[in-house]
Amino acid sequence: MYSSPACLAHEFEPGSTDPQQTLDVARWRKAQRERLLAERRVLHATGTQAAAAAIAVRLDALLDERFGPVSGLILSAWWPIKGELDLRFWLTDLVARGARVALPVVVERNAPLHFRAWTPSTRMERGVWNIPVPAEGEALHPQVTLAPLVGYDDARYRLGYGGGYFDRTLAARVPCPLAVGVGLASARLATIYPQPHDVPMDVVVTEEGRP
Repeated sequence: MYSSPACLAHEFEPGSTDPQQTLDVARWRKAQRERLLAERRVLHATGTQAAAAAIAVRLDALLDERFGPVSGLILSAWWPIKGELDLRFWLTDLVARGARVALPVVVERNAPLHFRAWTPSTRMERGVWNIPVPAEGEALHPQVTLAPLVGYDDARYRLGYGGGYFDRTLAARVPCPLAVGVGLASARLATIYPQPHDVPMDVVVTEEGRP
C-alpha cells in the first residue's frame, strides 16, 4: 500500500539539517517523483476524467463547508501539465458561480509565485517552462490555493516537482491561504521525509476523499 521502503525509515529524520541526510532525502524524493510521474503518465493515457470529476465534487463540498457560497471567493489553481488532473471544467463553473479564479505566474526565479486573474476568455501566453499563464489581468491574493500533488503523505506534506515554489509562496503569504493539495489517491507515500523548508497542506483531496 505504501511506496516508501520500510528499510529507509531509520535513515532519515524529519527536519534534519545534516547535509548528507538532506542530500539522501533529495535523491530519494527524486526517485519517487520520477516513479510517480511515470505512473501518472500511464494513467493519464487511459483517461483521468473520472478522477477529476470525483475530485471536483469533493472540492465543492470542502469549499461549502469552509466558506459557504463561493461567490466572491478568490481561489488559485493550475494549468495542467505533465499529466496533471485537468480541473478547468470545474474552474469555469466556479467563475460562473461568482468566484474569482487565479493562476500562478513565476515573475522571479526561486521566489514566491504571483497570482493573476483567469476566466475562460482570458488570453494566455507561454510563461516559465512554457506553462500557459494569463497574458494580463489583475493580481489577486487567493483565499484558497490548490496545489497539484505528485505525491503526498499522511501528515499532508506534498511532494511536488522540486522547485519549492509553493512552499515559498505559502511561507510568504500573510494571511496564509487555505492550502489544498489535490492529486490521485495512488500517489500516497508513507512519508516524504519533510525537511525544514517543507510546508504541509491544510487539506489533501483525492478522488477517494480526504486522507
